[in-house]
Amino acid sequence: MDLDPAVADEVESNAPAPAEGAVLTENPPPTVGQGGGERDWEAFLEMMSAWYTEFIRTNPNVRPPPPPPIPQPVPPMPQGMDLMKFYRTPVDRIRKQGAEEFKANIDDDAEFFRQYLLLVLINQMASSLFRFIASAARNIIVANTFGTFALLVLFALSGFVLAREDIRGWWIWGYWISPLMYGQNALMVNEFLGHQWSRVPPGSNESIGLQVLKSRSFFHESYWYWLGVGALVIFVVLYNVFFTLALTYLKPFEKNRAVISEKPESNDQANGVVGSIQLTDREKSSSHVNRSEIQDDIQRSASSSKSFSLSDATLRTNGQKKKGMVLPFEPHSLTFENIYYSVDMPQEMKEQGITEDDRLVLLKGISGAFRPGVLTALMGVSGAGKTTLMDVLAGRKTGGYIEGNITVSGFPKQQETFARVSGYCEQNDIHSPHVTVYESLLYSAWLRLSNDIDAETRKMFIEEVMELVELDSLRHALVGLPGVNGLSTEQRKRLTIAVELVANPSIIFMDEPTSGLDARAAAIVMRTVRNTVDTGRTVVCTIHQPSIDIFEAFDELFLMKRGGQEIYVGPLGHHSKYLIRYFEGIQGVSKIKDGYNPATWMLEVTASAQELSLGVDFADIYKNSDLYRRNKALIEDLSKPAPGAKELYFPTQYSQSFLTQCTACLWKQHWSYWRNPPYTAVRFLFTTVIALMFGTLFWDLGSKTKKIQDLSNAMGSMYAAVLFIGIQNSSSVQPVVSVERTVFYRERAAGMYSAMPYAIAQVLVEIPYIFVQASVYGIIVYSMIGFEWTATKFFWYLFFMLFTLLYFTYYGMMAVAVTPNHHIAAIVSSAFYGLWNVFSGFIIPRPSIPVWWRWYYWICPVSWTLYGLFVSQFGDINELLEDGNNETVKQYLRNNYGFRHDYLGLVAAVIMSFAVLFGTIFAVAIKMFNFQRR
Repeated sequence: MDLDPAVADEVESNAPAPAEGAVLTENPPPTVGQGGGERDWEAFLEMMSAWYTEFIRTNPNVRPPPPPPIPQPVPPMPQGMDLMKFYRTPVDRIRKQGAEEFKANIDDDAEFFRQYLLLVLINQMASSLFRFIASAARNIIVANTFGTFALLVLFALSGFVLAREDIRGWWIWGYWISPLMYGQNALMVNEFLGHQWSRVPPGSNESIGLQVLKSRSFFHESYWYWLGVGALVIFVVLYNVFFTLALTYLKPFEKNRAVISEKPESNDQANGVVGSIQLTDREKSSSHVNRSEIQDDIQRSASSSKSFSLSDATLRTNGQKKKGMVLPFEPHSLTFENIYYSVDMPQEMKEQGITEDDRLVLLKGISGAFRPGVLTALMGVSGAGKTTLMDVLAGRKTGGYIEGNITVSGFPKQQETFARVSGYCEQNDIHSPHVTVYESLLYSAWLRLSNDIDAETRKMFIEEVMELVELDSLRHALVGLPGVNGLSTEQRKRLTIAVELVANPSIIFMDEPTSGLDARAAAIVMRTVRNTVDTGRTVVCTIHQPSIDIFEAFDELFLMKRGGQEIYVGPLGHHSKYLIRYFEGIQGVSKIKDGYNPATWMLEVTASAQELSLGVDFADIYKNSDLYRRNKALIEDLSKPAPGAKELYFPTQYSQSFLTQCTACLWKQHWSYWRNPPYTAVRFLFTTVIALMFGTLFWDLGSKTKKIQDLSNAMGSMYAAVLFIGIQNSSSVQPVVSVERTVFYRERAAGMYSAMPYAIAQVLVEIPYIFVQASVYGIIVYSMIGFEWTATKFFWYLFFMLFTLLYFTYYGMMAVAVTPNHHIAAIVSSAFYGLWNVFSGFIIPRPSIPVWWRWYYWICPVSWTLYGLFVSQFGDINELLEDGNNETVKQYLRNNYGFRHDYLGLVAAVIMSFAVLFGTIFAVAIKMFNFQRR
């Protein structure tokens, strides 16, 4: 068989090349004769052996081959097999290379899934840990603080910030119980013992991956991956068991109980006598008066409101002095006619096919009048528009479209001036939790009373208001959080009324003052409301399903039906006789039973189902009644200014100057912070513990600058402290600011101050606390780590820590100001914490960051902090590093991190600008954004 040309070429190419000076034999190698099968194969081997022997004989300078092995019998070639099967052709090499690449891909996929498994377990471990901390702390601020502390301890002792060999003996136990240590070692082993790091560099017998693991004292045995997986599973189970035990056995820190009054209550109040609501001189004198007709009552009310004078407001009908009247006030009536209020049609309703109008009308042509000395109940079924009408009249709506006429004592209503003579008691009873009852009233009076009232008169007025609303025995009680601690719901209702009363308003709106109260508490609150009306003020209350006695305490009723229309506006009369007479006069309406609650009966007979069954529209019946025409006449009469009356005018929008507003806001913030130990005290405790931990963990490393590893450890201490203490400050301030912002919305709507004084006070009150925090941390850490004791370097260290903690705190405040609540703020800010960590310049030095991402390094505040700390401590050291390629410490920082000591002043200015920037954005956001929609 003749050789195939390709085989012959392959043989020739694989034959050994002749050495220099070798002479080739003239005899060519014999050829294989024709024949098939085994004879051809044996002949070919004999030919090659003879050719090679002759070549060695004729070229003595060629190194002789090693002794031939013991001849083995040549296996017979399978019948029909081609000689190509016995040679490594290019196709075979490609096939082998492909197999190797396939195996590498399989390894990479396995490595990927192993890493994914580790990340899932680390996530579950962290979730379990923080659930346990939250259940054990039982307070959101304490939980945030200790959560950050736990994360810092686990991170610092995981072997990354400080290598295992550099951890002191008294802290090595923390290394072995850190779940992050097991997770990190497993991740490192999975990555650096993989295929991509298996290359062995020249002059070494270890792979690159193995060298990386050993350089940072990580474990390099492959079994550490599964050891880490097992440890993480154990930690997940352990933390969940602790979480369950904490929920089962730990009780709340603060019991949900009311503050007990220092003085005993009266017998009537203690026994829950609801009838005491009406035990006023007005009720005693009027309970025996027989009012003949509705018309006479309306006319008498109208005439009395027109002739109501200051002297009348200060005297009772029996000539006695009224409560709460140490300061004079001018009574005002409020009239409104054809009020329409609409909002943009909700998308859900458009999807349901309601497209006849672009707006949804909530109030349809409402008209009425509220007068001094008259307590009006604003009632209706759910969705009738009670609170909507009151918000429109009080000017509290933040959106929608309002049409119609509103007058105050006959003059068109101007919201800027109306806020100065009106008060609004919200249903939620929002107050600062860490001030006392007396301080809440003092703060409100300070900002809302005229600036020509001296402090002594202001305090006398506050005392009378406290006596009026029966809060004198609770003057030193902290307000607390609703449902958590402090005042009870009923006490908070009375405080809400008192906070508005100390502003000496002429008109007061109250949104469901008895909501959520039992009969006894509701009676106490309504007695307070009745006392307020008896001072001659105009009081309007929305109320839902009142008892008989509470309903009888009102003078007039403004009843609305679903859809925003009035169906009865007029007096109630003794035992609601006028109301009952009106509705029983409508054909088909059932009579009220003896002893039945008139308020309940009224809502039942005017329900939408009753309208359908009777085939009537109560709104149309009212508009065709004599009562409606008399009310229109009353509205027309009160819409005209009284002779000699002057329109409301105030020279300034707010009662106090800008400086006084700032002073008052700062005064309240001071007490709020001073009496908030879960925030202030825990923050100082956290800082002190972290300082002691870092001091012992990095003991005397600041004085060691001979090796790169020592330098990295010292810089790692700064990096960890800045990141974790800063994040703890940012996260712990967010719940505090969120609570105070809710109070701010109410106080700003009441016209107490503008947004800027509040924001400035919130920013300034943090400075002394952060200064103490930075000083405590700086003194402890600087001395224990052993940085160079020079005044310049020490004060530079304090400076950078102070302004770093400031901008972290202001960043947390800013995140709350631009988001609806502190939960969303925590999520948003956490994303930036991760970015700041990556671009801080420590994990990835600036020269190693890709050019297209380097811009973020320059706008990352943490990178400037580390720049300043590293350069101020090490940037001027000209000593050579023992393992630094003949570099000094100064040159090492410049070459590897891009840090230059010459720019220290610029870095300090940038750090200050970040604090100012975040504080300014917080102030602007507080002023511009209002997440409380009404």
